[in-house]
Order: sequence, then C-alpha cells, then structure tokens
Amino acid sequence: MRDFLLRVGACFSAGVFGGLCNAVIVWLAGASGLTAAMGVAIAPAMTTGYLYPKLVWGGLWGLLFVPRLLTGSIFWRGLLYSLGPTLVQSLVVFPVQAQKGLFGLDLGPMTPLLVVLANAVWGFAAAAWLRGGADADAGRRTRQRGAP
Repeated sequence: MRDFLLRVGACFSAGVFGGLCNAVIVWLAGASGLTAAMGVAIAPAMTTGYLYPKLVWGGLWGLLFVPRLLTGSIFWRGLLYSLGPTLVQSLVVFPVQAQKGLFGLDLGPMTPLLVVLANAVWGFAAAAWLRGGADADAGRRTRQRGAP
C-alpha cells in the first residue's frame, strides 16, 4: 500500500510539473506573438488565475501515469497520455464551457494543433519527471530487495 501511495503522489507531482511546463509554453507562445502568427486567439497573461488551474488539472491528469505502461519510452508514454487532456479541451472545454466551438475553432483554424502540441509538452514533461524520479526509485527498490 505504501508503494502505491508513493506512486500516486509521484504521478500527481509529475502532472503538476507537466502543467507548469504546459502553462509556460502556451504563455510564451502568446507573449512572443507565435499564436497570433498562427491565427490563434490565445495569448494568456501569466497570472495565478491562469497558472493555478493548469497546475491542479495537470496533477489530476498525472494520475493517468499510475499504471506503469510504456515505461521504456518517454515520447510514446507522454504522447499517449496527453491525448486525454487534449480530447477534453477540444470536445468539452472549448465548445461547452468557453463557447469557442468544437476543437476551439472559433479561436482560429490552428487551435487544434496548438492544443495537441501544448498537451504533448505536458505529457513529455510528466513522463520525464517520472523517469527521473519515481520510476527510477521503484527500480532501485526492486533491486535492493533482490528481485530480478
């Protein structure tokens, strides 16, 4: 049970780290004019109102990493798990909550690409956090116990 709870905590913190990376990338893209150049009307200000939900939701989405799947590849694991928040953003948040159309197309035709890339950053960052921390610790604990 202890190992499971440690895993849950590590996955949540990995998701928070991914959320931070996602928030910074989207903010930089907006602040630098990249989103405007793409024709996407997304340029958030770096405020606590912008950052806090990214961190909390990032942590909650990080719980997808609790089952150890595709542990050999940060790229594929991060990309696979980033599909969850991408689909929710595209099919629930944009059309229902923000009233910006399916896939956020009211914000510009390249919005879906921006969402996929930003959420991929979340997935890669979270997977890398786990690779460097919790997954590595689990391997060390297994070797210390003498298990193969």
